[in-house]
Amino acid sequence: MPEWWPVWLGMLVLYAPTLYDLSGGLWITEGQAHGPIILALALWLIHRQWTDMPENDTSRPASIVGWAVFLVALGCYVLGRSQQIMLFELSSIIWMLAAILLIKRGGKALKVMWFPLFFMLFMIPLPGTIVAVLTMPMKMAVSYVTENILFWAGYPIARNGVILQIGQYQLLVADACAGLQTLLTLESLGLFYLNVVRHTSVFRNVALAILIVPISFAANVIRVATLTLITYYFGDEAGQGFLHGFAGMVLFLSALLLILAIDSLLQLSVRARGDQSLQPAK
Repeated sequence: MPEWWPVWLGMLVLYAPTLYDLSGGLWITEGQAHGPIILALALWLIHRQWTDMPENDTSRPASIVGWAVFLVALGCYVLGRSQQIMLFELSSIIWMLAAILLIKRGGKALKVMWFPLFFMLFMIPLPGTIVAVLTMPMKMAVSYVTENILFWAGYPIARNGVILQIGQYQLLVADACAGLQTLLTLESLGLFYLNVVRHTSVFRNVALAILIVPISFAANVIRVATLTLITYYFGDEAGQGFLHGFAGMVLFLSALLLILAIDSLLQLSVRARGDQSLQPAK
């Protein structure tokens, strides 16, 4: 491990200004508040899988590719830092870590660490044009489902596009409540769960990975419905104030509970399939 200290010190010196800017800027916005959580979880995954890396398994081709990737990472960092393009500046962290692994330990080490590096992609902000195009249909769908659920429950609610009116209050379903970034954040939570539990059943892993999409949508609906009911019972100030942040906790808690519930059902399904396969043929 002492051989790695100069490497980590160099990474710290290089990216400390980036992290400082993020902590006082992008990461304090509601749409990107998951960024430091993603980074912390990715670093924890790297630490968790560190002992699985091969020792000194470097080769000349891997080292050459590693230095090429290092130049790409450095170029992304310089361009992103000088032009204030956070997409390039943050993505350079992933390229830099991949380059270090290739140079120090070779291709097998990169294969071991592929998921933590992939997981870091979820902390990179997407271009605004892509977010704007994909977010509106998602907000419309969440608003529609929320309206129908609360109307079915007997609440005086109506909808005009992405604006919900309940009683005397009007609520605009914002990007942070039901946008693309929220969906990607919940997707990252599901993928992190899959990587940590590491089920041996291929069916269980694939089914849960596919179901993460509707689970994320359902969690968004729960969040918007919760905010709507908070506003209906306690007024606009409560809905837009402290309880709005609490609704964000509801989002992730409901998503986690849904993932655990679906995973438990899949476990029962896998056991049932296994029991049926063990029954003697008649």
